[in-house]
Amino acid sequence: MIDFYLNGRRQQCADASADTSVLELLRGALGRTGTKEGCASGDCGACTVAIGEPDASGELAYRSANACIVPAHQLDGCHLVTVEGLARGDALHPVQAAMVDCHASQCGFCTPGIVMSLFILHEAQRRAPAPLTSERLEAALGGNLCRCTGYRPIGDAALSMHEYPDTQPSWADDPALAGNVAALAHDATRRSPVAKDSEGHYATPDDLNALRELRRRRPQARLVAGATDLWLEATQQLKPLTDLIDLRRVAELQRIEETAEGWWVGAAVTYSRLEPLLAEHFPAFAHLMQRFASLQIRNRATLGGNVANASPIGDTPPVLLALDARLAIDGPAGPRELPIGEFFRDYKQTALDDGELLRAIFLPHQSTAQNLKVWKIAKRREDDISAVLAAFAWRFENGALRDVHLAFGGMAAIPRRCAPAEAALEGQAPTVAAFGAAKAALRDDFQPLSDVRGSSEYRLTVAANLLERLRLGLESTTAEVSIDAYAH
Repeated sequence: MIDFYLNGRRQQCADASADTSVLELLRGALGRTGTKEGCASGDCGACTVAIGEPDASGELAYRSANACIVPAHQLDGCHLVTVEGLARGDALHPVQAAMVDCHASQCGFCTPGIVMSLFILHEAQRRAPAPLTSERLEAALGGNLCRCTGYRPIGDAALSMHEYPDTQPSWADDPALAGNVAALAHDATRRSPVAKDSEGHYATPDDLNALRELRRRRPQARLVAGATDLWLEATQQLKPLTDLIDLRRVAELQRIEETAEGWWVGAAVTYSRLEPLLAEHFPAFAHLMQRFASLQIRNRATLGGNVANASPIGDTPPVLLALDARLAIDGPAGPRELPIGEFFRDYKQTALDDGELLRAIFLPHQSTAQNLKVWKIAKRREDDISAVLAAFAWRFENGALRDVHLAFGGMAAIPRRCAPAEAALEGQAPTVAAFGAAKAALRDDFQPLSDVRGSSEYRLTVAANLLERLRLGLESTTAEVSIDAYAH
């Protein structure tokens, strides 16, 4: 049973299969065809919707999501807003009115998703008015593609939407809506998934004990959190996902716990929730988030998912390797910890034993002497997969480099550090000779593959050039020369 609100009205869907997406539910069973399918992979944003959940104050906070890759069962206890739910009769929402007046829709296929992304931005402005900078606008629309290249009038509409009467949908008048959604969310966490043990089921445990029991009963079930990668098996490979265990309501996986040494980040914590911590304590890591997928993806994707997925081109594992992160694992034999460098074994293979799962990731405090740089090289500035990602950490001691960590993604079957290059720099001054030895060691240590994102030689050259960029930055007394608008 999926029990949720759609544009202010309660919906109950009892027959949705485990692998039904929000988009399929909308366009099929519910007959809401305003939301479009473009890429079916979370890239184009045509299917963008707003999902509202109660915040700490009890108000509904809305976040954008790609309906094509969000499991429909994750709507349980939420308020879903689609493009059909914005106008108030014949009176358009300010976003819609601005889009019309600025001629911001051409073929119109991408328009519903763009309108919904701007609706999220408009809601954020209503809750906490702030200048609408170009950076905020790019972040809001970074996950929406317009194939007619109509971005300028779309930007004009965004910048002018606050000038229109603040016409709100009729459902916004309902003072009980937030409370009703909160009650549904509370009911959703009280349902016992352990008693339901049939194949083809979508289970949503609410604590670690319930999750362990489900794993014991259904060892073949797939784990799902943000679904931003898993759901591509259904949409791109047409594989059935018939037996799923959802981690998003497991309380222990949703916590961010600070200790004297650092922070334990639950494996189901989304990037959007993690970003404030990164911005305050790991600015280079936070800077990467500007080029990590799109806002729609960051609202759903989890740090734990990016690690457990074990992709050699995942963006965050190299950073975690550079930071000496640790992993907490839970399973039938009990909890255990291991350094992240011991987690990745081979392509898509990890140190997880049968029945085990990743529970949390530990981010150690950065000392005032520790430095971190993160550089992502991809074909597009936003919402693209890395060809090479480099994360470098080090500190200075009497003019020499110490605790050098050089981690790379896209250079091997797993994300990993380059120990020979680290050894070439350890204890050395940042000279041309020392970095020359490090670059030579890097070329000997890596044999990257060639694919559509770059040849093996290209990747080796890029990785060596990033080491050179680090050297130039260390010797420069002026601000670093940027290679793009988001460089740091």
